Amino acid sequence: MTLPFRASRPFAITLKPRFPFPIPFPFCTCPSTRYETVPDHNPSHHFRAAVAQPDLLLRVLNSVRDRPAAALRFFRWAERQPGFKRSEFAFVAILEILARNGFTRSAYWVMEKAISLKIDGDVLDVLVISSPEVSVKLLDLLLFIFAKKSMLEKCLLVFYKMIHNGLLPDVRNCNRVLRMLRDRGMMNKAREVYSVMVECGIRPTTVTYNTMLDSFCKEGEVDEAMELLLQMQQRGCAPNNVTYNVLVNGLSNKGELKQAKELIEEMLRLGLKVSAYTYNPLIRGYCKEGLLEEASSLEEEMLRRGALPTVVTYNTIMLGNLGEAFLLFVELKYRSLVPSVVTYNTLIDGLCRLGDMDIARQLKDDMIRHGPHPDVFTFTILVRGFCKMGNLPMARELFDEMLYRGLQPDRFAYTTRIVGELKFGDSSKAFGMQEEMLAKGFPPDLFVYNVFIDGLYKLGNLKEANELVQKMLRDGLVPDHVTYTSIIHAHLMAGHLRKARVLFYEMLRKGIFPSVVTYTVLIHSYAVRGRLELAIMYFFEMQEKGIYPNVITYNALINGLCKVRKMDQAYNFFAEMQAKGIYANKYTYTILINENCNLGHWQEALRLYKDMLDREIVPDSCTHSALLKYLNKDYKLQAVQHLENVIGGGE
Repeated sequence: MTLPFRASRPFAITLKPRFPFPIPFPFCTCPSTRYETVPDHNPSHHFRAAVAQPDLLLRVLNSVRDRPAAALRFFRWAERQPGFKRSEFAFVAILEILARNGFTRSAYWVMEKAISLKIDGDVLDVLVISSPEVSVKLLDLLLFIFAKKSMLEKCLLVFYKMIHNGLLPDVRNCNRVLRMLRDRGMMNKAREVYSVMVECGIRPTTVTYNTMLDSFCKEGEVDEAMELLLQMQQRGCAPNNVTYNVLVNGLSNKGELKQAKELIEEMLRLGLKVSAYTYNPLIRGYCKEGLLEEASSLEEEMLRRGALPTVVTYNTIMLGNLGEAFLLFVELKYRSLVPSVVTYNTLIDGLCRLGDMDIARQLKDDMIRHGPHPDVFTFTILVRGFCKMGNLPMARELFDEMLYRGLQPDRFAYTTRIVGELKFGDSSKAFGMQEEMLAKGFPPDLFVYNVFIDGLYKLGNLKEANELVQKMLRDGLVPDHVTYTSIIHAHLMAGHLRKARVLFYEMLRKGIFPSVVTYTVLIHSYAVRGRLELAIMYFFEMQEKGIYPNVITYNALINGLCKVRKMDQAYNFFAEMQAKGIYANKYTYTILINENCNLGHWQEALRLYKDMLDREIVPDSCTHSALLKYLNKDYKLQAVQHLENVIGGGE
């Protein structure tokens, strides 16, 4: 190939492979030859000249372009010499010699050398105006190396320069660029690169489509992903099992479970192989929606289709169905699967939620004895569990054991411990933990500040909490709805209703959207004080803003209405919540039972109690106290007999 040079035209011609001096070892594999025209007894002098003069070096390389091994040895020798003047033209010359002769591995080394010397940009500029026959190969090599090094900006530079100069990159390199864009969440850029590929005639492969489909699904754009699947099929590119697995995962994450199931059926009709990777996302989707029967039946379907469940399959079902977690754990072991840390953490978390702390701790000890070893999250779950049970000394002991075993607490572990310290009134310990967090490289974020602010307000330390809010602002953090809700709740608890309302409207002015918790604390505070007109106003206002009340919201309102004996309205809200699919809990029933007893409506109180049992809602001591507190001896006897009949199935 002839390289176009603007400054040195005499060297733009292809020279015959003759030297005006012999080529000594190690550059030449043939005997030395003397030329009468150059009676020089010191040939190394001429090579030294080539080291210092890029044009002469280029002339030498062009002279041995048909002998790539010799050219490469000479280039390597020259490149190591003191005073070597690097030139992008010399790099391109040796690269072209190597590429033309199939010395790809050597070309790779030279290209990496150019990158390490930071002259790759100049090499790129020369390559894009060189002969397309070889330059495309070398540009693809450069693009491949940049992709391997995850140098995205460089990849895009090469890609667009090639396209601009009418050179089409290899589709495999395009796929590598698309994968990098996907992994970095740069969806718009991925769309752009894909569009340029298609417009320029680079035919997408299955890998291209799968990468784009995965990108769309990760962004939640499942409709766009389904459209691309249709385009893929129309262009004659057959989807494979990876295509469908990606889509099933995306649809399941989006909650489109029916469509995900239909895709699995389509896979089976096409004869594609289904696996745990196909089914696991859908099982996770069913569990997330509380459709435990569907999740279990899917596991059975997997076995029928020859798709063996993995540890992840069992972990997912356990997480959604804690009631059967231990049975699933036994089944997992029966299938010779090895439980992972996630398996044990799921079981321990379930036990902590149920309050079975001794068994949870025993499982942790089993992990230490037999493996897998507990991780930071294992100990954090236990610390949180013991804090919720009010056993702060045990929570501290487990936190210390985590440190003893060489595990470094993360932000979540520290925050869990801080929540426990604040809950039980030791704010100095909590701030000590926060200082330790800072020393370990965890500066307080908004979540940590919210934990402290809420904890201090609940302890009644309004002044200290307000100072912390100011410090948060100085640190450049903007309060969110959680921060405001904590402050509003604190003022409501202190009886500062006017101040709470001012803060609420300040929150709205700043564009901070209140949550269901924000409205619930307002409704509760006004309802419990008999200010029902304001409580009901907030109740309807929240729904107008698209914030839907939960069972706690309804309980607050029903409780307020019962206190002023507006029972008809209370029952209306009780019926409304159930019509909306919001199930009454033991507190709902206890509130109604309590006020009916206050009014002497014993039969209604007992009817509510029976309804509670029929719905498998377990009454607690508060329920029983409310039910029996005003009964005289005769009524107590009647109530006990009635309760015995109810429990015994007599009524």
